[in-house]
Amino acid sequence: MPQETLQPTPGGGLCIAWQLRGKPVLLIGGGEVAASRIVHLKSADAHITVLAPRDGLHPDVETWIKTGVIQRYIPALYKDTSQLVQDDGSDYTMVLTAIDDAQLSHGVCQWCRERRIPVNVADVPPECDFYFGSMIRRGPLQVMVSTGGRGPRLARKMRQCIEAALPERAGDAIMQVGMLRSKLRHVSPDPQDSAARMSWMTKVCEAKTLDELAMLDEATAERWVHEDWPTRRIPSSSLTSLSWPSSMASILASYLSRVIIVPCSRDVLSFTLGATSTGLAVLAWSIRK
Repeated sequence: MPQETLQPTPGGGLCIAWQLRGKPVLLIGGGEVAASRIVHLKSADAHITVLAPRDGLHPDVETWIKTGVIQRYIPALYKDTSQLVQDDGSDYTMVLTAIDDAQLSHGVCQWCRERRIPVNVADVPPECDFYFGSMIRRGPLQVMVSTGGRGPRLARKMRQCIEAALPERAGDAIMQVGMLRSKLRHVSPDPQDSAARMSWMTKVCEAKTLDELAMLDEATAERWVHEDWPTRRIPSSSLTSLSWPSSMASILASYLSRVIIVPCSRDVLSFTLGATSTGLAVLAWSIRK
C-alpha cells in the first residue's frame, strides 16, 4: 500500500520541544499569568529569574521563591531595558512579560527582537515569538494543544477531550521504551546501526500493546536486546516474556482497577476479590508452565 503523502497546512506555528534545561529565562511579573508561565518553565527545568514587586506576587509565586523553585528573585518593578540582562552583562535565553503595562511590554519585545532573543508578551499575539498551549503531561509524555493565540480557552476544552482519550498507562509505556532504547544503544553503539536500531524499535512498539510496554522490566529488556535484537527478531508477546512478580502484580492491579464493585456485604466482597486474585494467579501459573 503506497504511503500517504504529507501535505503542509500553512498558518500555524512550529510545534517543537524546546530544550531549556539549565538555561537562564527572565520572567517579568509575578501575578496569576506569571504563575502559569513558571509551571511551564519549571517543567522544562529552566533556570528562572523573576522580576516583580513583592506586593503583587501570586501566593504560588511567593511559595516557589521561598522553596527555591524560582532560582533568582529580583523584588522590583520593571522600568527599563537595563534590567533585561544578567548581572554579568550576558543575555537571557528567553524573556517573558506578564504585566499590565502595554507600553513597557512593547519596549521589552522590541529590545529582545533587536537582539534576537525569543520573547513572549502575555495576551499580545503579535508580540509573541512563541505561544504557550494547553498542556497534557504524563511522565515523559507531553501533548500540546495550540490555537495559535486565537482561542486559549477553547484549547483547554480540546485538551480535556484528548486527555480523556489517552490510555491510562501511556506515560509508563514511554518510560519503559526509553529504558529499552538506552539498553539497545549500549549493546549496539555503532552509528552505522542507527537506522537498524530505529527500525527494530519501531517494529517492537508497533507489535506490543501499551500495557505490555508499560510492564516491561529491565531483565526482560536485557533479554530482548541480547537475544532478539541480534537477529532483528520481534520479541514474543506471551506473558512469559515479562518477569513473573512484576507482570502478575501489574496484571492484577490493572484488572481490579476495572472491576465495577456493586454494593454488597463485606463477606461477598471479600470472597469476590479473593476468588478473582486466585483465578488470575492460577491462570498465570498455567501459562508459565
